[in-house]
Amino acid sequence: MPAPYTESRPLPPYRALFAVDAKDFTGLPAVQHGPVSQLIPELVDQALERAGLHALRDSKRFPANTGDGVVFGFDPVFLPYVLWPFLGVLDDVLGAYNRQSVGPRIRLRASVHVGPLPDADRPGDGNGTARNDTHRLLDSRPVKAILAAASEQITHLAAVISQRVYEDVVLGAYTGLHPDRCVEVPATVEGKSFSQQAWLYVPSPSGNLVQAGVQPREETADAEANAEADAASREAAPATQPGTRYSGNSQQVNEGAALMGNVGGDFTYTGRSTSYHGSNQHWGSGDNVTGDKQVGGPGDRR
Repeated sequence: MPAPYTESRPLPPYRALFAVDAKDFTGLPAVQHGPVSQLIPELVDQALERAGLHALRDSKRFPANTGDGVVFGFDPVFLPYVLWPFLGVLDDVLGAYNRQSVGPRIRLRASVHVGPLPDADRPGDGNGTARNDTHRLLDSRPVKAILAAASEQITHLAAVISQRVYEDVVLGAYTGLHPDRCVEVPATVEGKSFSQQAWLYVPSPSGNLVQAGVQPREETADAEANAEADAASREAAPATQPGTRYSGNSQQVNEGAALMGNVGGDFTYTGRSTSYHGSNQHWGSGDNVTGDKQVGGPGDRR
């Protein structure tokens, strides 16, 4: 057992990490757990193939089936392609499956991270702080809340990207994922001493998320230029709502998820009435919802 801070030793190689977790898996009947657990890695591999990432599919490091999801490491050289187009392709694959399946819908949370991890074909490979943080990001409140808020008919995937990946890959412009498609959030996990800044990306946001400022990936270059102009306007006239701080195209809130547009607390937006379907969902300082919930009428703030 190595004793920390007693000597210098080689830094393990940097490995990128990808993990997914199925929404409401524990609410499924026990007889469906096994088939769904087997189905998720098959859908992920199908998306890797369709995204042209055959080399990544065949070179996963320390892959593991977590029951309600999968996690694996890979060479960081693939990170730009995992962010774009793979996440969008995975959303498409899930949507196609959900539209034709008579079984339970498969809606996933995903997390993408990178960091030093042992990888020498020995037992214990892949374990370390970067692996732990990947799972914490996956379980964080913002990504859970945004998937719960979105329409199950439209939004099949919500991804959370670590600050390190965002800075190196997105801001470095190595990927086709534009920074304006990402929303900065404080990633916290209930009951855990974990708090990091991270970035949400939803490939196919439903209407209520679009109203709150989450951009669909089909946005044109003109729309992105308009978004930049809107951001400049927001900088010129910053919001004064307590507990919210705006900075360019991002904003930060104390709990829940931060979104561009009119946001307060967890999610506040103006639009049509929205129905939520599912088992218990925790919204931080917001509602705890059980079963179906009909919220407000036309024009209400929610």
